[in-house]
Amino acid sequence: MEFESIEKIHQGKFITRYDIHYKTVSGKPKTYEMISRNPDITGLKDMLEKKPHAVVMIMHDCTGQKLLLCKEYRMAVGERIYNFPAGLIDPGPAGKLDAPDEDWEEAARRELREETGLSLMRIDEVWKPSYSAVGFSNERNVVVLGVAGGEIRPSDSEVEEIQAQWFDKKQIREILKDERLSARTQTYCAMWSRQ
Repeated sequence: MEFESIEKIHQGKFITRYDIHYKTVSGKPKTYEMISRNPDITGLKDMLEKKPHAVVMIMHDCTGQKLLLCKEYRMAVGERIYNFPAGLIDPGPAGKLDAPDEDWEEAARRELREETGLSLMRIDEVWKPSYSAVGFSNERNVVVLGVAGGEIRPSDSEVEEIQAQWFDKKQIREILKDERLSARTQTYCAMWSRQ
């Protein structure tokens, strides 16, 4: 595929819809629909920006024997699914050009606390930013593996219906058989629960 151009189709509050125009290897035109967190894409360089948009927290308890999952109502699919705690990295304060965006570690600590009431006790690994939905978006996530502690509390957001809970490997295997999960969560849970 050869990139030719991109055009903004619709500007939403949180995402922007684009049509990307390509030329196939045989020279035929191809238009591909994409959504992005970036409202100002004008070319290929902007599409390939390296800045992560969100964080995903894969948290174990202090024993390493339990994994934290959130069961959350996801409006895009109209049902509750299991997922890891996650959220957007906040931009710097509006109107302050020299104010930096929140960094991934600040975002991970904040999102974990907001969604579960837990504290990020230790970071064991940080994965290179990866795409969350490569089939239709250029959104990138930093995945943080670590240990969380404290007392689980309901989400402090009125617009997020999240139930956080610790699960052992046997419980995770039952969830994998009977429940819906996001793809990243399903993959990690399947591997971890069989160790």
